[in-house]
Amino acid sequence: MTSSATATPPIALASADETIALELAGWLSHLRAERRLSPKTLEAYARDVRQCLDFLCEHWGERVTLTRFAALEAADIRAFMAMRRADEIAGRSLMRTLAGLRSFGRFLEREGKGKLGALSAIRAPKIAKSLPKPIQMNAAKRLADADERAGETRETWVLMRDAAVMALLYGSGLRISEALGLKRRDVPRPAEGDVLIVTGKGNKTRMVPVLQNVLTLIADYVAACPYPLPAEGPIFIGARGGPLSPRIIQLAMERLRGALGLPDSATPHALRHSFATHLLSRGGDLRAIQELLGHASLSTTQVYTGIDTERLIEVYRNTHPRG
Repeated sequence: MTSSATATPPIALASADETIALELAGWLSHLRAERRLSPKTLEAYARDVRQCLDFLCEHWGERVTLTRFAALEAADIRAFMAMRRADEIAGRSLMRTLAGLRSFGRFLEREGKGKLGALSAIRAPKIAKSLPKPIQMNAAKRLADADERAGETRETWVLMRDAAVMALLYGSGLRISEALGLKRRDVPRPAEGDVLIVTGKGNKTRMVPVLQNVLTLIADYVAACPYPLPAEGPIFIGARGGPLSPRIIQLAMERLRGALGLPDSATPHALRHSFATHLLSRGGDLRAIQELLGHASLSTTQVYTGIDTERLIEVYRNTHPRG
């Protein structure tokens, strides 16, 4: 089946003709159906390719055709990447951009629409290794304390909701998208369970333990919420009853940073990082933490939790037969 026969409609492009639009739609359909990429990843890939096409249209002084795009040269890609870097785009985003363009190029080659070897000739940008700093243990606990929100003017149930979400991020190490993706039926009532079934990246599910005090915070929020919360609907909702945006939790964290005197690195995602780091510092097993976080690779967990030399030496001394 050719790409033009896919269910995805052609994407309107001011910088490229219909042939490119059809192939772009076909590629995105392939990624969604065969690779099962998330909607956010698909959106990012499509945006990256559109930005490249816009650049090439201006760079070449004409609309981009499929034939012209198939004759892409390494110098064209380097010029595009240089433009993106000049816009202060981070190395990780540049790497994703190049990965998307390469994927699109491979798709066109499989469809017999040209050879795009120039994309393989470009080196991937280097990414500086950086990790979010863990929040101190006492401060992480206080983020879920409603008393810290005493000076806020928002409705009480909204403050209770924010406290419950932050307690869940720290208590179970969830990504913010995982926490906000929970349905009411996914969360047991206090004393009726202590495990969540979480859907993570790639639609993979995993079992994650949840603390009883966190379940109590969630139950208190549910009882105070003025909107109906059906079993099949999200358990965390916005102030008007609609889906809760991650940005709302990020803003709530920003307000608390000032109240608690925390640095800018104290973000919702830093709560997940703190979960892993604090477990590790208290002797938690690295592979168990890997399962809790939903990491496919143990090396990812090692980097994410920021294992330091002192901790490694301690493990070595305590476990080596001649230690």
